[in-house]
Amino acid sequence: MFTKETYQKRRELLKSTVKSGILLFLGNDECGMNYADNTYHYRQDSAFLYFFGSDYAGLNAIIDIDENREIIFGDELSIDHIVWMGTQPTIKEKSEAVGIYETAPSSQLQDYLTKASSQDRKVHYLPPYRPEHQVKLLNWLNIHPNQAVENASAEFIQAVVNQRNYKSDEEIIQIEEAVNITADMHLTAMRMAKPGMKESEIAAAVQEVAIRAGGQLSFPTIATINGQTLHNHYHGNTIKSGDMVLIDCGAENGMHYAGDMSSTFPVNKTFTERQREIYQIALNAHEAAIAELRPGVRFKDVHMKACKTIAEGMKQMGFMKGDMDEAVQQGAHALFFQCGLGHMMGLDVHDMENLGEVYVGYNGEAKSTQFGLKSLRLGRVLEPGFVLTIEPGIYFIPELIDRWKAEKKFTDFINYDKVEQYKDFGGLRNEEDFLITNDGARLLGKPIPKTIEDVESQRS
Repeated sequence: MFTKETYQKRRELLKSTVKSGILLFLGNDECGMNYADNTYHYRQDSAFLYFFGSDYAGLNAIIDIDENREIIFGDELSIDHIVWMGTQPTIKEKSEAVGIYETAPSSQLQDYLTKASSQDRKVHYLPPYRPEHQVKLLNWLNIHPNQAVENASAEFIQAVVNQRNYKSDEEIIQIEEAVNITADMHLTAMRMAKPGMKESEIAAAVQEVAIRAGGQLSFPTIATINGQTLHNHYHGNTIKSGDMVLIDCGAENGMHYAGDMSSTFPVNKTFTERQREIYQIALNAHEAAIAELRPGVRFKDVHMKACKTIAEGMKQMGFMKGDMDEAVQQGAHALFFQCGLGHMMGLDVHDMENLGEVYVGYNGEAKSTQFGLKSLRLGRVLEPGFVLTIEPGIYFIPELIDRWKAEKKFTDFINYDKVEQYKDFGGLRNEEDFLITNDGARLLGKPIPKTIEDVESQRS
């Protein structure tokens, strides 16, 4: 935990922004995998962590702005709980550690909210992402689960986003720790992979690095020879000579801050010639994007710069033709780059995704509906304190190629005869994490190999 003063300052700033009403924070409960006592690894809600710091199940909290009250609601452990879970601090001790001096049993929260509702006082809450949160809102505020997300407080959402988007110096220390662990995960994968090994062996090894460092995974590991599947969590293939392995993994450190990096390397000691050519195009886009990072630049424009770089490279290889400015504007390049260039990162690997990309990544502006561009999670003007990823890639997805070819889509820009020759190529990307500074951007954590020469040096 940070000092209690950190949490107090965060709550004071939040109150000064929202100004009136009751702010309701739903902490996470334990969640059973296949029965109640066999639980998933516990993870506290990130907004609750940010403002209250308490990493325990069964807690909820309110900030009553009008009455200037801050209350954490929870129940003390029974002797049966202690037998199985061990001793924990009391609710009072947990609360005082973050500067909260009023606590109450869980049962009193509904009474508090019912009374507030009867007085027509505004109860603000954030969009729920767990079914038990929806049930609580039904019981406490009589909000049907189907309306729970749409009735969330836009004012509350925007206030939280406008605090958490700007990372403090003490948060950067935590993020950088997570990124350094993440770098070690990737180096481990690069150095250990060899023909005949299962993808699952690599996935297990990188997870070991995260846990050994006192953390967990920040998201399920992607360790695959089928890099054309953007979020491929299957680990059952055997890697073989001639394959490339795409690793997208990250560590969550002990304070729950995330790292997120990607790397692609050959199973052999060197890339094949066609792997080198495609890899270099993606790397050129990566470096072009990094060169654009600074305050005042719209990230959507950085994304488009990466798209244009990929399109120009694919044109040089004969995959594309015509005017690349027009091709990118129309979205033809998305045959090869279907996703976004990057996203915000912090306590969540896709920071505050449950609060909505329109707020986090677009500052309230509407997102594009164009294929490819609609998957860009971040499009807003960059500001100092933002932490984000840069992760362009090139992907040959056979089903997408077949569909676009059958539809005769973008035939003015795409040479399908050439593309057909690469349907078995797979996909690749590199990814790094950056902090936007007052005059540019800074790479977070230690760098991992990304040039062809540096990657191959790890494979010797």
